Amino acid sequence: MHYFVDYSLLQLKIKMDRNTNFFSESIVDEVGNTPLIKLKKASEITQCSILGKAEFLNPGQSVKDRAALYIINELEKNNHLNNKIIVEGTGGNTGIGLTVIGSAMGDKTIIVMPNDQSQEKIVLLKQLGAEVVLTENAPFTDKKNYIQLSKKIAQEKNANWSNQFDNLANRKAHIETTSKEIWEQTQGKIDAFICSIGTGGTLAGNFLGLKNKNKNIKIFCADPYGSGMYSYIRKGNSKAAYSSITEGIGQSRITKNIEGIEFDGAFKISDQSALNIIYDLIREEGLFLGPSSGINIAGAIKLAKHLGPNKTIVTVLCDYAGRYSNKIFNKEYLTSKGLTYPNWL
Repeated sequence: MHYFVDYSLLQLKIKMDRNTNFFSESIVDEVGNTPLIKLKKASEITQCSILGKAEFLNPGQSVKDRAALYIINELEKNNHLNNKIIVEGTGGNTGIGLTVIGSAMGDKTIIVMPNDQSQEKIVLLKQLGAEVVLTENAPFTDKKNYIQLSKKIAQEKNANWSNQFDNLANRKAHIETTSKEIWEQTQGKIDAFICSIGTGGTLAGNFLGLKNKNKNIKIFCADPYGSGMYSYIRKGNSKAAYSSITEGIGQSRITKNIEGIEFDGAFKISDQSALNIIYDLIREEGLFLGPSSGINIAGAIKLAKHLGPNKTIVTVLCDYAGRYSNKIFNKEYLTSKGLTYPNWL
């Protein structure tokens, strides 16, 4: 008997933990407990079971809801939320998660983003009630960098800086929830886990949680071009090359969430590989996923071929494609980046 879902598009989120009531007290209760979906084509071409954790079914429609909830709970636990304002530097999804969950918990958000992130996420954050501050996409050491600027704004407003990149509540969310769910859903029959690194919380949390259950589970990173994690994991230095259209993933700094962790390996994934996968999923499996999910699935396929047939590999389906429509469904934009698109676009 399988505990993952073997069909493509879910209309309802399957809950594994049922309360005595048939309703939730708040959307906060709906964070997590997402299903696993078997990815048919990826599984067929590798002769493995490649399963995607459907994180787009969270209330804020991304994997970042888990970290957002744990970060807010940690702030409240330490009595840091007296003025009820949270400031975060983000590519968008953590900001959306903090805003959605924060609203349900009575908190306000100020979200600082690079100005090259998708317009869809910027507009959505404003519609959700966040104050959005845009800044140029500057290096981490530059005072104009979105993370540095978010810290400065938090200090000036005497607000709470959530600091997702170096806040260990981020990876704790995945140690205590995501990895536990994956272990239960696969009945412990999992050979490997792979996803990309943004803050590192998802990969590091699942590394610690799953390795605690079975040290033989392989944990790999799927790294887009423009990121230094492939080089860091394979060679010990975080040297980056080229660039990527993906958002919210890719990193060249060793954050506290990944500090000291020795992952089992990494694969470099091109934008074109990711796009080909998400375009196929739309038409063949009814899944409408963003580019980071394509990076993750491409990585899972590479990992499956590396490990051999009859393995069970889990990855993360991060968010919906609609947050990136002006990029991934824009023929002029794709052509300008040297990327191809399907005939139906």
